[in-house]
Amino acid sequence: MDWVITIGLETHVQLNTESKIFSGAPTKFGSPPNSQASFIDLALPGVLPVINRKAVEYAIRFGLATGGKINSNSIFARKNYFYPDLPKGYQISQFEHPIIEGGAIKIRDNDKTVRLTRAHLEEDAGKSLHDKHPTQSGIDLNRAGTPLLEIVTEPDIESSEEAVNYAKTLHELVTWIGICSGNMQEGNFRCDANVSIKDAKSSKLGTRREIKNLNSFRFLKAAIDYEVDWQIAQLEDGNKIEQATVLYDSIKNETRLMRSKEDAHDYRYFADPDLLPLKIDLEITNKIKSEMPELPEDVKARFEANYGLASTESIPLSANRATATFFEHTLFSLKQNELKSTDNIEKLVANWILGELFAKLNKEGLDTEKSPIKPADFAKLIARQLDGTLSSKMAKKVFAEVWDTGKDVDQIISASDLQQITDSSKIDKIVIQIISDNSSLVDDYKSGKEKAFNALIGQIMKITKGKADPKIVSNLLKKKLQD
Repeated sequence: MDWVITIGLETHVQLNTESKIFSGAPTKFGSPPNSQASFIDLALPGVLPVINRKAVEYAIRFGLATGGKINSNSIFARKNYFYPDLPKGYQISQFEHPIIEGGAIKIRDNDKTVRLTRAHLEEDAGKSLHDKHPTQSGIDLNRAGTPLLEIVTEPDIESSEEAVNYAKTLHELVTWIGICSGNMQEGNFRCDANVSIKDAKSSKLGTRREIKNLNSFRFLKAAIDYEVDWQIAQLEDGNKIEQATVLYDSIKNETRLMRSKEDAHDYRYFADPDLLPLKIDLEITNKIKSEMPELPEDVKARFEANYGLASTESIPLSANRATATFFEHTLFSLKQNELKSTDNIEKLVANWILGELFAKLNKEGLDTEKSPIKPADFAKLIARQLDGTLSSKMAKKVFAEVWDTGKDVDQIISASDLQQITDSSKIDKIVIQIISDNSSLVDDYKSGKEKAFNALIGQIMKITKGKADPKIVSNLLKKKLQD
C-alpha cells in the first residue's frame, strides 16, 4: 500500500524580552532555581497579570514578516490543565482570537511554501527536576511566565526533510528580525510535530500523534522518521492509530506514550477575566513596520542582482543578519582601498567568508558576530591579495595570525617577511637558472609533456619559498621556453 505522510509543526519561540509576559521578573537563563519567579509567577492570591508591551510588538513584527493578518483585537484565555510546574493550574494563552492569523513561510532554496494557521502569545510553564534526589522531584519556576510565541502550521509538510528545512527557515527568520535568540540548547526554540499517515487513495487525514519538545533539528528529523515507520507498521498489521501525545527518547531513538491526546474542549478554554482584550491600533503596526529590517529573502535576491552571486553563495551569506552585515561591511571597506580593479571582488569576499572565515568559526563554535577578525581587517587582508602583496597561500597564513593575535595585517606582513615577490627582473633571473639546471624537463616540455611545465613552476616556487607571484612566473617561463 502507498502511504502519504502528513506533518504539521507547532513551534514555541521564546521572545527576547528582559522580563516575563505578565510580570516584571527577569528571564535570564541559568539562574539559581526559583530566583526569577515573582508573586505573579508563583500564582499567589490577589496578584494580577499585566501584559508585556514588547512581547506584543515582537508578535506584530513576526506577523509583518510572514504576511499574516494582525488582529486589531485579540483575547487572552485560560487553558485549564494541571501540571506540578504550572502553579495556577491553568496557562494564559490565546485560543479563538489569536494576535496573528494566516501568513506563510517559504522554505529557503525551495519552491515549497508552508502556510501558517496562526501565531499566538502565551506563557511558558516551569520545570520539574528529577535528578537532585533519588526519591523526590523539585520544581524550578524560573521559566514560569516566560513569553512565548507559538507558531502553528497547516498540515502542509510531507517529510522529515521538509520539516527540518521549514524549522531552519523559521529559525533564521525569528533570529533575523530580532524577536528570539534562537538558542535551542536553552529551550528558546523548540518544536512539536504532529504526524499522521493515510492511505494514498483516502481523502481523509490519518489520526495524528504529537511528538513534544524537540529542541534540535537532528532530533526533529529522527523523531519524525521513527514515528512514521512506527505508524506504518501499526497500520500494516491491521491496528488503529490512537490520538496521543508522545515523547522522543534520543538515546533509544524511539517515541513513547506520554498521555492520550486532549482536544480543545478538554482544556475548558475561557477568556481570562484578569486581562482586558488586547487592542492594536494601526498606528502601532505602521510604526513597527517602518522599523522592520530587510528580510532574508530580499537580501538574498539583492545579493544575486547587485553582486552577481550564485544562490550557493547568497543563501549562506543571508542566513543571518550578522553574516550579511559582515559581507557588506567588508565590501564597503575594501572599496575604500586603492585597488587597480574592483572586478569580481564580491565573489572573492564571498569565497573568503564561506571558506576560511566559516571554517574557523565552525571549528571554534562561534557565530559571525563573535569573529575576532572584523570587516575592516578582513578587507585589508583581501586588498593585499588583490594588489599582489600576498599570494592566496600567504594571505591564509596572515589570516590565521590575525585571528590568533589580533595584530594589524600590514604589521604581520612586514614582521614575518611574507611579502610576495613581484619584481619581474628578480623572477626572470630565477627562471633562467631553473631552465639551465633542468634540461631534461625542458626537453620533456618541448616534446609536448605539459606536466614538465608544472614541474618547472614547482622548482621556481621552491627556490623563492612560495613568494614569487605565480602569474609572473608562468608568463616569464612560457616566454623563455618559447624563445
